[in-house]
Amino acid sequence: MSPLTNNDLRRIFEKLDQNGDGLVSLDELNWLLERIGVQFSLQELESLVGLPCLGFDEFIFFYDSISNQTGGDDEDEEIIDGDDDGESDIAKAFKVFDLNGDGFISSEELQSVLLKLGLLDERSGKDCRNMIHYYDTNSDGMIDFEEFKNMMFPTIS
Repeated sequence: MSPLTNNDLRRIFEKLDQNGDGLVSLDELNWLLERIGVQFSLQELESLVGLPCLGFDEFIFFYDSISNQTGGDDEDEEIIDGDDDGESDIAKAFKVFDLNGDGFISSEELQSVLLKLGLLDERSGKDCRNMIHYYDTNSDGMIDFEEFKNMMFPTIS
């Protein structure tokens, strides 16, 4: 199961397409990635994406390729534990959402970050609560780091 539906991805795509041309440029894509704590130069991003801009289908493919990076347990450990430089990208992304630094993401924190990114409107609080509830496996009302990893990298059965 993908953490975001096609409708969610369509809304994100439309928000990123700031000039309304039906394409997301690498600048527009990089804007979003920077806000979630993922740093690429435009040259690195172009090399990764392979295109100067993305239509909606390419955007979905890009999303799928970065959200389905898990394979076996060893690979999961490598993604989570990080690299030689310190924190992994997933830990950095978690910290973006964990606004108060308590080690948990509440629906309010999720909503606040998504609003800042322009990916939700003011009435979407219930959507954030539903998303938290869906991935909150221990039913404490918040997403911890392990639940965040499962949300970002769902296991393939």
